[in-house]
Amino acid sequence: MPLTPEEPQIHESAQGPRATPATGRTASTPRPVPGPRPVPGPRSAATPRPGQPGHGPARPAPPERSQVPAGRPAAVTPETRPEPQIQLIPASADGALDAAEEAVDLLLDSGRAPGDILVLTTGEQHPWATHELSFGENSYWDQHDTGEDVFFADASAVDRAKARPVVVVTLNGGDDDAVARALPTARERAVALLVVCGDPQRVNSLLGAGV
Repeated sequence: MPLTPEEPQIHESAQGPRATPATGRTASTPRPVPGPRPVPGPRSAATPRPGQPGHGPARPAPPERSQVPAGRPAAVTPETRPEPQIQLIPASADGALDAAEEAVDLLLDSGRAPGDILVLTTGEQHPWATHELSFGENSYWDQHDTGEDVFFADASAVDRAKARPVVVVTLNGGDDDAVARALPTARERAVALLVVCGDPQRVNSLLGAGV
């Protein structure tokens, strides 16, 4: 079935927190062009593991097993990973970027870490991406690999992007072929939630029966 448009609020499954819409915000509120974002301080090291036990009798080697022991969870792979939740937020091409930024604000307000979120634009680059790219692509993609902040990228570069818990696709332009190629890959990159901000008729017509 085609995707059903929803109000601009983010609903997440048990894989992530639910967001409550922030009051007093409108998608049309002009936003200043962001400058360089502060680099988060160093993170505390993980609590060290307890020390090794003292010397004692040698333990016998465990028997060889041909399969994973019972009760041990299997590794999560792209083939076994659950499908992400999908939300469509109706927006015109001119308003898609504002809708995406509102969605990001709601996610952050709900407790999502900035590094959980990847935002892809199908048309004009987000001002943050334009600014950071002015320092060179290596510096720009280093910030993506560090994963400490919301990362904005052109949808054409989605193949280079790594998976993140939340991917927000902003249909703020671009031709239909480019959008149709970007959406399935964006879905693969979304671990828990895929948000698509754009014209519902266009999204469903490009994806047929849905994402």
